[in-house]
Amino acid sequence: MSFNTTYNNIEFVLEDGTAILTFNRPDSLNSFNAEMHAEVRAALKEVKKNPDVRALVITGNGRGFCAGQDLSDRNVAPGTEAPNLGESIEKNYNPMIRSIRALEMPVICAVNGVAAGAGANIALACDIVFAAKSAKFIQAFCKIGLIPDSGGTWTLPHSVGQARAMALSMLGDRVSAEDAEKMGMIWKAVEDETVKDTAIATAKELATQPTKGLALIKRAIQASAINTLDQQLDLERDLQTIAGRTDDYREGVAAFMAKRQPSFKGQ
Repeated sequence: MSFNTTYNNIEFVLEDGTAILTFNRPDSLNSFNAEMHAEVRAALKEVKKNPDVRALVITGNGRGFCAGQDLSDRNVAPGTEAPNLGESIEKNYNPMIRSIRALEMPVICAVNGVAAGAGANIALACDIVFAAKSAKFIQAFCKIGLIPDSGGTWTLPHSVGQARAMALSMLGDRVSAEDAEKMGMIWKAVEDETVKDTAIATAKELATQPTKGLALIKRAIQASAINTLDQQLDLERDLQTIAGRTDDYREGVAAFMAKRQPSFKGQ
């Protein structure tokens, strides 16, 4: 099954069990306007319901990954009524982050250029992040009097620690891809010309693996951020019970015993 919908602000294709969602407003560094939000929501719904999709790649076209919100889409002129930014977050960014985190498949991000504001935090919401060595991560919210949103106040301290998260959020410093890797903010910094291919190849490889089990790994690792050890041990028990009853577990053991390559179905 392929995707047939035509979008104005994103590209969306299916290759070898992998959906590739590409932000496509390069003239504005792929910043979000209302139409782009609606298109990304539709694409993520398609990913969730399409049985042929077993992994997702998120990336961008042009020299930026995503510069966050397009401020011209909600410009605040002097003397006008202040916008309700919380309402915008509740309608647009929070559902996107929740969808990415909850997808029962690997979500791979290829940060091809600058990732600023919400763009940085969309990347951090993904499971595995590759970044071009020229890419920069910027918590730019403080420069316009705002706080990090799109999950940034959760993902950033959980990945780099509270001290670094506080400084990055208050100073708005640019973080290079290589420094982001050293901090544990992302998985790997790679050469610019290979970042998208690397992410897509990784996603396609994961799509051939026991994706039900990978989804359970994702669920367990996410829960560890708030669970006590006892709660996590109980969760591991419960999720392993589910994993042990999958066809992929049976196939994995059978292939191991027969010394052959397994054929996983994600079931």
